[in-house]
Amino acid sequence: MLFGHGDDHYNSQKEVKINFSSNVWHGADLRTLREHLNGKFCELTRYPEPDASSLKRLLARCYEVEVDNLVVTNGSITAFYLLAQTWKGAKSAIAVPSFAEYEDACRLYGHEVCFFPTSCDLSALSLKGQDFCWICNPNNPDGKLIHREELLTLIEANRQTVFVIDQAYVAFTTEELLKPSDIFNHPNLILIQSISKEHNIPGLRIGYLIASPEKVEQINRYIIPWSVNAIAVEAGKYILTHPEQYILPICEWRRETIELIDRLNELGNLEALPTSVTFFLARLKKGTAAALKQYLWDHHGLLIRDASNFRSLNETYIRISAQTAAENRVLVEAVREWFRRF
Repeated sequence: MLFGHGDDHYNSQKEVKINFSSNVWHGADLRTLREHLNGKFCELTRYPEPDASSLKRLLARCYEVEVDNLVVTNGSITAFYLLAQTWKGAKSAIAVPSFAEYEDACRLYGHEVCFFPTSCDLSALSLKGQDFCWICNPNNPDGKLIHREELLTLIEANRQTVFVIDQAYVAFTTEELLKPSDIFNHPNLILIQSISKEHNIPGLRIGYLIASPEKVEQINRYIIPWSVNAIAVEAGKYILTHPEQYILPICEWRRETIELIDRLNELGNLEALPTSVTFFLARLKKGTAAALKQYLWDHHGLLIRDASNFRSLNETYIRISAQTAAENRVLVEAVREWFRRF
């Protein structure tokens, strides 16, 4: 889905004043990272490491896993396509609504795909005959979360199925999620994570997967050399070695998210749904997501996510990522103004 994602800021013909469509930490202070990368400009004059090995070693130390458990990728999305390619023609079950690239990657490489709702009772979920199960946790776009023990129980009960768990939003919740060390007791687990989201650098494309050495060896057969650029590698290394500079105030952001949900629900013409993270779905009771998105963009310079192209959702769904308290109030008033048109 090359042009189907929410943050189409690149497509704007005018300034986007506030971006509610992109699920990244809006308050990241990137000044020291910018200074560091300016000093690494000379890295552009030579080839990067073929497999981002220095970043891989650092990730292994940080997560107390082995280098052979890691694959660094050009954004977490590349990991999805690598997995689908490595086991092309497999049978895959995908939780929906969720990130469309799981399905797109699977179909590109001939997987037989089936779906199950994110709201289903996992204890009753049948994965017999499924080679892979793809789950985003916390989930995009609805922010639903499967608790760690519940997910481990599901993985343990279905050892014949490989679970691809996308934890790109692990930093956006206060709940305990799966740990990289969980792969040691669960060889049918592949964890995918991202450096981009919580540090507000999605343009650099830095992701990685953690799996058993046997699976990593198979995946590495399909890695394209130099697929992670030198500046991305340097950025990842700087962030991992300076964690004190990147403390995400998740409790405060969650409070602002809950307040935004409450204010939107007070409008009466939409239902903003509960979430475990800092973004959420809302269902319009009047109008369409496309019309509201266009209005906010044209009249206020605000960008939201039209969520109608998520499988199992329709034209009434939008996704919003909370920003600052003041910016959230701007959105509420703009949406209120739009509803007055009916």
